[in-house]
Amino acid sequence: MRIVSTNFIPDRSRPGLTTTAIGAVDLQGAGGNWATVGRRSRGGRRVHRQREKRKGKSVGLRIGTLNVGTMTGKGRELADVMERRKVDILCVQETRWKGSKARSIGAGFKLFYYGVDSKRNGVGVVLKEEFVRNVLEVKRVSDRVMSLKLEFEGVMLNVVSGYAPQVGCELEEKERFWSELDEVMESIPTGERVVIGADFNGHVGEGNTGDEEVMGKFGVKERNLEGQMVVDFAKRMDMGVVNTYFQKREEHRVTYKSGGRRTQVDYILCRRGNLKEISDCKVVVGESVARQHRMVVCRMTLMVCKTKRSKIEKKTKWWKLKKEECCEEFRQKLRHALGGQVVLPDDWETTAEVIRETGRKVLGVSSGRRKEDKETWWWNEEVQNSIQRKRLAKKKWDMDRTEENRQEYKELQRRVKRKVSKAKQKAYEEMYTRLDTREGEKDLYRLARQRDRDGKDVQQVRVIKDRDGRVLTSEESVQRRWKEYFEELMNEENEREKRVEGVNSVEQKVDKIRKDEVRKALKRMKSGKAVGPDDIPVETWRKRMTGCQEKSCGTV
Repeated sequence: MRIVSTNFIPDRSRPGLTTTAIGAVDLQGAGGNWATVGRRSRGGRRVHRQREKRKGKSVGLRIGTLNVGTMTGKGRELADVMERRKVDILCVQETRWKGSKARSIGAGFKLFYYGVDSKRNGVGVVLKEEFVRNVLEVKRVSDRVMSLKLEFEGVMLNVVSGYAPQVGCELEEKERFWSELDEVMESIPTGERVVIGADFNGHVGEGNTGDEEVMGKFGVKERNLEGQMVVDFAKRMDMGVVNTYFQKREEHRVTYKSGGRRTQVDYILCRRGNLKEISDCKVVVGESVARQHRMVVCRMTLMVCKTKRSKIEKKTKWWKLKKEECCEEFRQKLRHALGGQVVLPDDWETTAEVIRETGRKVLGVSSGRRKEDKETWWWNEEVQNSIQRKRLAKKKWDMDRTEENRQEYKELQRRVKRKVSKAKQKAYEEMYTRLDTREGEKDLYRLARQRDRDGKDVQQVRVIKDRDGRVLTSEESVQRRWKEYFEELMNEENEREKRVEGVNSVEQKVDKIRKDEVRKALKRMKSGKAVGPDDIPVETWRKRMTGCQEKSCGTV
């Protein structure tokens, strides 16, 4: 329902006329938010503020948290849920994976995780592919707390994933968890943004009497001791419990359902000063990736500075020279570009530029984009349809808790596991058969490189830190830090070897490098290596300089 109220305000600049100001109130029902939007005449203060905001650039993020129960057999399904729900960053708890690394889970999503036991605990953070290169630092504190630092065009965002001990755990274990979380928060500079996605295993309760500065009114049921710990932590760190600030139906506030229990134990927290950047937060219903817990997602908008996009590096497709027809065409085009000369000119710069230009025209250039992830090639249409039926059965059981619906959901769960197992087995058998061929061997090396790349936390070093560990983003501060570093490096006193006095230097004429020496050096160089600064493979130079006339050489 939309209510529009119209007020008439006299326009003093033009006597006898009035300016209409419209104030609109959106009522989205019990599950929506109350929002009031007002407009003023052109040139007013509000219009001026909006123009100022347009000078910057905004980055919209959807950040969530979910207790997955276990990541075993759920990686690709979780990636599918994030893709459909447009979730960019997801904190996951109870992964039950042992190890400390990162790996691709399919559809371009990457999981950074940490766990010490494959049967309990474990936390992680899943990132969308386009944000993987934004990672600056990964801190794995314990199997209950870890954090990622990301950089968005000068704005630092710290994502913390936490998993608090259950109600029945020892008090010492609970205190250890809160102590680790406090240490993580204290290590983050106050000027950086922080978002915590965690399963705190506590109820903050409905209402906020006495705690208005850290939470809203829209919790669930009554507060318990563990929920009071969450509120106390928020007060210590000057943070707000985001879930409780948005008025939603109870179905969109309950994060945990088991039997007849409906509670709220999963929360998203952020600094109180950044609450204005979060426009919505609610529980996602209708998904079956986790049995008891539900995903909580908030929408956050970061105001960043406009920066120039780095150009995508496009490379010449020199590998096409292995084909005889491409090799012959390249040879003829290059000879024509050199004016029909059989011998290359002595000017290296001119020759290299002619070869590069001819290679780009004849062989073409790459798009500069990475190939799609082939890690989950077993994710076929049959598996997707089975998971879709399981998701609908879970939704049906949530709406009508009958024994018949429960048994239907359980049976579909078992079917999905069998379908996934069969699809993986078939895909691996095809891969093993393919390994006997030359193309299969290339696929094996490609998968190994992909696994190695995905296992690294930081893909590319993009920024540096100052003496205190704060990340520097501006060009001036980075240059100043490099200056300090080199001043210390060059002026540091180290032990030096003393020169032997009385040694005469040998002065003699140095001969120019001969062509036969260049031929011998090129002949010793290996094929198939990466190109150098001139962007020309060694085969192009070597075959011509050594006078090799093989048809597959790809030279003039």
